[in-house]
Amino acid sequence: MPLLHERRGHVAILTLSRPEARNAWGEDYNETLKELLPQLEDDRAVRVVVLTGDDRGGAFSAGANIKDPKTHTSASIADAIEALPKRRRHQAFNLLTDFAKPVIAAVNGYAVGIGCIVTYCCDLIVASERAEWRLPQVGLGILPAQGGTVRLARWIGRGQAMKVAMGFPLNADEAYRVGLAQWLVPHDQLMAKAMEVAEHVAALPPLAARLAKEAVNFGLDVPLREAANADLYRFMALELTEDKAESHQAWRERRKPHIKGR
Repeated sequence: MPLLHERRGHVAILTLSRPEARNAWGEDYNETLKELLPQLEDDRAVRVVVLTGDDRGGAFSAGANIKDPKTHTSASIADAIEALPKRRRHQAFNLLTDFAKPVIAAVNGYAVGIGCIVTYCCDLIVASERAEWRLPQVGLGILPAQGGTVRLARWIGRGQAMKVAMGFPLNADEAYRVGLAQWLVPHDQLMAKAMEVAEHVAALPPLAARLAKEAVNFGLDVPLREAANADLYRFMALELTEDKAESHQAWRERRKPHIKGR
């Protein structure tokens, strides 16, 4: 299986593993994510997901397999249009964005094309000093699909996103400086730092973490007043949870809360 899966406590670690091709993307990644993410979403023991690339491949993901002559081709415009609904539902971009629990990208090297876009469909990014983001699509006569440039602009602004869209690479230092990566660490410390971040998130009341992710992601699509009003309902719902009562009581008693996810 090209997408490896392991569990460490409340953290699920997914690894893009096609090392002989620098973890190049394939439809099998989409198919595995389509099957696996709903299972992880329903599993209360899983509170956060880490997505990374197999270090043996020397990259997070080299993107689409350009060596395959069928890559980025359609038999006809009719076929392309008819395939759009399925592609939208089953593509990793939407699967990760719509996943209810926080997802952390641990970017261990080159993230190219679709491999680049996938990183900022996650919620937090930990970058190795070897990380580098590239969108080569325009140079290949196409463009970053599935809102690839707009998604990036939401992270780092219009000008920086345009720069990357025009084929200029974004190295790890610059990615950290402009806010794409929230943590930048030496390569040999990447997974340790990613797990530290994941375990911090996993220790939070999971219902609150889920709704915080929802508030950020979906709030960007609506006017501020509507986003603020929606947060009132999320806030009131969380007021009724067991974890809210326990967390408040633990704070008053100066002790660590016993989080149940309820």
